[in-house]
Amino acid sequence: MVDISVTATGVLASGQASVETGIAGVALTAGMLVYKEAATGRFKGTDCDDATVEKRSIYGIALNGAAIGQPVSVAKSDPDFTPGATLTKGSRYYASGVAGAIAPEADLASGDHVALLGVASSTTKLVMQPFNSGVVI
Repeated sequence: MVDISVTATGVLASGQASVETGIAGVALTAGMLVYKEAATGRFKGTDCDDATVEKRSIYGIALNGAAIGQPVSVAKSDPDFTPGATLTKGSRYYASGVAGAIAPEADLASGDHVALLGVASSTTKLVMQPFNSGVVI
């Protein structure tokens, strides 16, 4: 997969974002897609190729970097999210097979579990509303 290139310092939630603060279960950087581990309540990187439903689901996007055991803020949805990457207006973006990464639709491959992050409203903004479809390509 060819994932989008996120600049962590450019990741910004709007004032309309739904944000949750929690604890990192792995080292995270701003802009990583995360799931919330049920057993610990900690955030870890989403991976659309993982065999576990929980691990391939998008809970949100990390808004800051955090070491294991440190606080992290996670945007769960946002109609005007800035992902810190160049997007193609009108294109859909998904969880990648690389933990925490974001892939454009064209790069989804056979065996990937489809977890939609959102749709680009411009080259710098994303209407972020995660949808974990349960569908395997």
